Amino acid sequence: MVYLIKDIISHLESIAPTSYQESYDNAGLIVGDPADQVKGIICCLDVTEAVVVEAKEKGCNLIVAHHPIVFKGLKRLTGRDYVERTVIKAIKENIAIYAIHTNLDAVYRGVNQKIAEKIGLSATKILAPKKGLLSKLTTFIPRKNTDEVLSALYEAGAGTIGNYARCSFQTEGQGTFLPLENARPHIGSRGTEERVAEKRVELMLPAHLETKVLQALQNAHPYEEVAYYLQPLQNAHQEVGAGMIGNLAEPLSGMDFLRHLKDSMDLQVLKHTAILDRKISRVAICGGAGIFLLGQAIKSGADVFVTADVKYHEFFDADQRILLADIGHYESEIYTKELLKDLLSQKFSNIATYLTNVVTNPISYL
Repeated sequence: MVYLIKDIISHLESIAPTSYQESYDNAGLIVGDPADQVKGIICCLDVTEAVVVEAKEKGCNLIVAHHPIVFKGLKRLTGRDYVERTVIKAIKENIAIYAIHTNLDAVYRGVNQKIAEKIGLSATKILAPKKGLLSKLTTFIPRKNTDEVLSALYEAGAGTIGNYARCSFQTEGQGTFLPLENARPHIGSRGTEERVAEKRVELMLPAHLETKVLQALQNAHPYEEVAYYLQPLQNAHQEVGAGMIGNLAEPLSGMDFLRHLKDSMDLQVLKHTAILDRKISRVAICGGAGIFLLGQAIKSGADVFVTADVKYHEFFDADQRILLADIGHYESEIYTKELLKDLLSQKFSNIATYLTNVVTNPISYL
C-alpha cells in the first residue's frame, strides 16, 4: 500500500485536529509537499539539523515532531541560525517536517496521557477542559428514514459524548410542507400540502467536524431541502483541554513519590517545593510549561502538580497547598516521540517508523 504525506497528516489530525492548537502555535506541515509518497518516518520531540541528517541516513523523507521548528515568520533563509539551517537542509534533502504540538497536548490520548502512563496513574481525566469546541445539530427526519440518517451522522463524528457513542435525543412530531412549482419532492406532489410523521433529532458534535457532519446529513437525508439548526455550545469538552489528573495505585509519602517520579521519568534531577506532611494520592500533570494550571490543580484536589519551566517566584504560589515539582521541559515531553511512533505504526504498519536517536535537549546538567 502506497501512502502519501497527506494520508499521514489526515490520520494525525483525526486524533489531534489543528483547530485545537493555541493561537501562538504553528502546528501542521512546515516543510514538504503533501502529495509526496512516504518512504519512512522519524518521530522526535525537536527538529534539528542532526535529526534531518539522521532521517536521510535511515531513508526517511518525513519527520514528525512535537515542537514546530518554525514558530515565528521567516523573512529570509540565509542559514543565520539553527532554525534557518534546519529548514534549508530539510528542503535540500527533500525531507518533509510536520509538527503536532499544542493540539496533541490538548487531546485525551495525547502528551499528558503518555506522562500519566509513565507515572502509573489511573482514572485519568483532563484537568482543565476547554469550552467552545462543541456544537449541537437539530434536524427533522421522516420516521422511516431516521436510523439510516443517524448512522451517517454517527459515522461522520456526531453523537459521541466521552465514553458513549451513538448518542441522540429524539422526539416524535409531524412535519408539514407545500412543494412549490420547481420542487422535486421525495414525498408528495407539487402544489399539495403534505403532513409527514417525522422525528426531531438532536446530537452533539465537535465544532471542527461541522462541515463533514452537515455533508453527511445532506447526503443521507431523503428530502430535497433539509431543515436543521446548528448551534455553538459553551459546554466544556471533557476530552480536550489542558493538563491531566489521575490517581496513584497506592498513596506514597512526598519523598517516596518524588523518588518514584524520578525513576519512572528517568530524571537526572528535579526541582520541588517543600514536602508536605501528607500522602500523595492524586496527581496533576502538564507536559511542558504548565504553571498556568497550578490553581486548577489545587482546586481539583491534587496532592502534587508535576510540570516544567517553573520560575523562581512561581514556586511560592504553591503556598504549602500542594507539592509542586518541575521536572524539565524536555524531560516532561521526551516520551511524546514514543506516542507518535505508536499512533503511526498502528495505522501504517508497512511504513518504516523510527524514534530519533538524537538527544535534542539544549540543557545539560553537571
